[in-house]
Amino acid sequence: MKWTDVTAIAEALYDKYPDVDPLTIRFVDLHNWVVDLDGFDDDHTRGGERVLEAIQQAWIDEAQ
Repeated sequence: MKWTDVTAIAEALYDKYPDVDPLTIRFVDLHNWVVDLDGFDDDHTRGGERVLEAIQQAWIDEAQ
């Protein structure tokens, strides 16, 4: 997975953390969780605020 795989990342986060409300997670924690996902293989420094916001929104959508 790369940072551009927003939907795949959101689905993986939803599967790994089913009891977490994505609205309550801080971006620092979200960034760390993304880079720790199995299959994530991208530059860790590229996960900026815009990408994290998109991932968070996709995760919210996935949880609904």
